[in-house]
Amino acid sequence: MNDDVPVSSRRRLRRTAVAVLGAVSLLALAACGSADPTPTATSSPDAFKPVAQKEGSEITVWADATRVPGVQAYQKAHPNVKIKVVTYSGDANGANDLQTKVQLFDRTGSGWPDVAFSANVNDGTWASQGKTPYAAPVNRDIIPKTTLDGFSDGALDPCVFNGNTYCVRNDLAQNVLWYNKKLMDKFGYEVPATWEEYQALGEKVAKEHPGYLVGTAGDAWTPEVYFWASQCTASTTTGAKKVKVDLQDAKCTRMAKLLDSLIAKGSVSKDTVFSAGFIKNQASKVLMLPGPSWFGQVLFNSTFKIPKGQIAAAAPLKFEGDAKNYTGNVGGGLWFVSSHSKNLKAAADLVTWMTTSDAYQGTAGTYPAYKKAATTWLANQKKTGYFAEDVSPVFEEAAELIWPGWSATQYSQEAIYSSTVVPALNSGKTITDTLGTWQTAITNKAKSLGYTVN
Repeated sequence: MNDDVPVSSRRRLRRTAVAVLGAVSLLALAACGSADPTPTATSSPDAFKPVAQKEGSEITVWADATRVPGVQAYQKAHPNVKIKVVTYSGDANGANDLQTKVQLFDRTGSGWPDVAFSANVNDGTWASQGKTPYAAPVNRDIIPKTTLDGFSDGALDPCVFNGNTYCVRNDLAQNVLWYNKKLMDKFGYEVPATWEEYQALGEKVAKEHPGYLVGTAGDAWTPEVYFWASQCTASTTTGAKKVKVDLQDAKCTRMAKLLDSLIAKGSVSKDTVFSAGFIKNQASKVLMLPGPSWFGQVLFNSTFKIPKGQIAAAAPLKFEGDAKNYTGNVGGGLWFVSSHSKNLKAAADLVTWMTTSDAYQGTAGTYPAYKKAATTWLANQKKTGYFAEDVSPVFEEAAELIWPGWSATQYSQEAIYSSTVVPALNSGKTITDTLGTWQTAITNKAKSLGYTVN
């Protein structure tokens, strides 16, 4: 994420820390083995050529404070592996520490961490580039294809560049339709299945129960929730450093008009869900809220303090006439194995364990990107008894519905939305009014980073 991320967009990143506080249980971690690191991928003429390997050598791991206990647990379970753990920002809160340090190490010719975690899902865009990219292509005899195939469909898309996979996804943040079942039943409302039904219900709520909400548009991640689900071409890569930006496309304008209608009615807030005012005055009046899977425990439970047995989740919505329902994603960290590592075997084994282990991922704070670990995670969520209904089927479905046309880029959509659309909304303008300004801001930022914009 870029250094110019405004304060408003940093609220999105604050949830990362909240989501994972106390999320990882270390019980039984030491008893869990790691996946077989033996490579199965077939070599090709352009196969990755590692530096001279030194089996048994120490590996340096950079991770944020949330992931460090997991790395330490891996170390305890694998005492023969020499690991030096370095705690850093994890590129949260708008930091780009990893890229900055890697650029320094590129100049000095040493210092690269063997393994690095990043909370910024866009970091693969730079880590995969250059004459000698920082990230090793893990599909080139580093992590078995059978392991990579075990991730949810599309989960590794932000890691794939020019046919190679340069990182492994830690977690997903697929969007679903959250709703308060207790309130919905009380008001006699049915959960919508389409965006048209959602809009109609939002208008009905505004009339029959003014003050109650069906969504928010002031969050930095609003584009990823609404416009991504609408298949809006806000940033669709069409080639190396080429991106299509077209907010006048019908699939962009339809969502803008929908949100504008409900904002005008008062059932979609212009505030962010993490503001003190929203938490105090509006949290208890949230009837529906499209948003990421981490909203359940992080937002409704820990932040809003909504009691057990009230919150449920429904499948992502679709527009009438669309072939299927798609959804977006808000978050999801990445693990990198360094192309400079002298012990790729140990680095790859740690990354594999951190992303696929039931004992670690199964008790994490967010939905695992690895399907088998996600099954364990969902079972543990059910055991908490927090949700009004089992969220497992909805989460599993949504994990496979993330629209692939919203591409990872070197610029932050959230930062741009926060600096252009949010101020416009607060000044009384509509999203539709601001689409041109928003597009110009995306285009200018993309071009400044070397993209060709269509």
